[in-house]
Amino acid sequence: MEKKIIYRGKELQELKEMDIREFSKYLKARQRRTILRKYDVIEKFLKKCRKKIEKGKPIRTHLRDVIIVPQMVEMAILVHNGKEFVPVKIVPEMLGHRLGEFAMTRKQVKHGAPGIGATRSSAAMSVK
Repeated sequence: MEKKIIYRGKELQELKEMDIREFSKYLKARQRRTILRKYDVIEKFLKKCRKKIEKGKPIRTHLRDVIIVPQMVEMAILVHNGKEFVPVKIVPEMLGHRLGEFAMTRKQVKHGAPGIGATRSSAAMSVK
């Protein structure tokens, strides 16, 4: 049995059929405001995504601030994190979030052994 995906009382299929401006009514204030102000950017991005999918090419983007809308669900997008493109598979739980939230820009710090000159005892050692 398939799990029905419901976002704020609406099923995913209903949300996909909606216009982006209509969908924005179901978001919180900050995301709604962003969608209404950057409507044309999101439309261009979706158009670009559809073209790339038809050609079978990966979707690569630097647009980390784009709000995830229902038309993007089940897409695989490569989001730039400042160094490389991180693959992000969009699932319904991501609706209303930004693409950049799923492509971390910083790695976890892993401390190793101290290098030469890091401690007082290493100052007495020769460089050779």
